[in-house]
Amino acid sequence: MAEKKTNTITINDKSYTEDDLNDAQKIMVNHVADLDRKIGSANFNIDQLKMGRMAFMNALTASLEITDEKVAAE
Repeated sequence: MAEKKTNTITINDKSYTEDDLNDAQKIMVNHVADLDRKIGSANFNIDQLKMGRMAFMNALTASLEITDEKVAAE
């Protein structure tokens, strides 16, 4: 028969199994894990937004330089 795999989590350098935690603690662990995923996703989105902003600023800067060159040539 297959052995039951026990998940271990580490909090403040101490390891716990699911059996070590009460129901309220298990819920808090799930909340922390979900929040970690959401933070990772938010950071990913922020990176995308920053790159998008940079691309638009570069395009704007290039466009303004072209406009300035046209005005200077007139």
